[in-house]
Amino acid sequence: MEILLLYFLFINIIVFILAGYDKYLARKNKRRIPENILFFLEAVGGTIGLLLAMLLFRHKTSKTSFIVKFSGIFLIQIVLVYLKLTNKI
Repeated sequence: MEILLLYFLFINIIVFILAGYDKYLARKNKRRIPENILFFLEAVGGTIGLLLAMLLFRHKTSKTSFIVKFSGIFLIQIVLVYLKLTNKI
């Protein structure tokens, strides 16, 4: 259990830093971090880190397609956690 918590802490810190760095790159008009990387990191457990980065840095909050994809991944995660907790998977 401790290893799982450390994993989630680590992945959320990584995605938070990457999203903040991507915002920095956006302001400097430099090559950006692909959205697919941010979505992958969200899907493997970095949802909280990405959400905090979006709110704190105001990053990708006006891009509708990003919000829709973020929300979709988040909803899938909620369903999977529910199914796991109710022993349906």
